[in-house]
Amino acid sequence: MRILHRYLGFFLAGIMAVYALSGIVLIFRETDFLKKKSITTEQIAPGVDALHLGKALKLKRYQFEQEEGDIIYFKNGEYNKTTGVARISKSELPFVLEKMTKLHKATTNDPLYWLNIFFGCSLLFFVLSAFWMYLPKTKIFKAGLVYALAGVVLTLVLLFV
Repeated sequence: MRILHRYLGFFLAGIMAVYALSGIVLIFRETDFLKKKSITTEQIAPGVDALHLGKALKLKRYQFEQEEGDIIYFKNGEYNKTTGVARISKSELPFVLEKMTKLHKATTNDPLYWLNIFFGCSLLFFVLSAFWMYLPKTKIFKAGLVYALAGVVLTLVLLFV
């Protein structure tokens, strides 16, 4: 068990580093931390009203702000109803960080979900195999159980409070 635990741990060290970094970056996903701003221009049909503009521009988080004359202002952009030109400001993570954070967002439609399942099962193996490292009657084993219980309690408190 120790040998399997050791070599699987070495193998997963790289995956854990990527998950750790991308998880920290995801905490700041609602901010512009580490993101690059870019402005794109899109041409759509003229005369689109404020209610249907988000759908026409294929914006997930369209939020209307105001309308002044022929210009519709929305969160992160503007649209000219006369010309049909929309200017949209986007904040995106650098390429490598974007790919890393995609790990956390993988669904069954993405081949990366197999890596997530493998990683989750491996972490569960680490949890269980850690308790095989010591005999149940030893002081270290009993202390390990206390620490594990404290970790569960802390997580539950943070989740529900």
